[in-house]
Amino acid sequence: MHYKRRAAYEARSEIFGKVCVRLGLTPNVLTALSFGFSVLAGILFWKQEFLLGTAALLLNALTDMLDGATARAGKMGTVFGGVLDHVSDRYAEFFVLMGILLSGAVHPGWVLFAQFGIIIASYTRAAAESIGKLETCAVGIAGRLEKFILLVAGAILQSFIPQYQPLLYSLILMGIISYITSIQRLIFAKKHLGDRGEE
Repeated sequence: MHYKRRAAYEARSEIFGKVCVRLGLTPNVLTALSFGFSVLAGILFWKQEFLLGTAALLLNALTDMLDGATARAGKMGTVFGGVLDHVSDRYAEFFVLMGILLSGAVHPGWVLFAQFGIIIASYTRAAAESIGKLETCAVGIAGRLEKFILLVAGAILQSFIPQYQPLLYSLILMGIISYITSIQRLIFAKKHLGDRGEE
């Protein structure tokens, strides 16, 4: 279950958060930077600059990691900050995938296949935690990290061997593992919620 990996990742990343606190950076500033890098990545993918787009995507991931780490290290976490971070992440995914769609490197249908899979996996978790009041539903075969690695690998390979359409297969895999993750989260929610009535 990937929530265990996330706990370890959060513990290790806090040292970087302490550096950001010393530099005077706030979580919301880092969230804004992360969002900006995702827009840049989308534009570069649209222009078929896949290596530069990947560099922007890596900066997006770095600042996205730092905003949470800074919030934990500086005890600056707020409920709104958490909401802002999650909404920003969804927008970031949209801009990156829209850039790929507009590039023409992948058929639009497969981009939508991946996009909806990512959304439904995220929504299933959100529904289980907000409606079902589960402490966490961050379970399944893949989280954001695994999908991110697939996307980065596909984008890099697309620059060197476009004839084999590696980005297409990366998106297909992202979609498939997202749908599987959504189903696993539904099963997890059913197991822990049972037939409990609505409150």
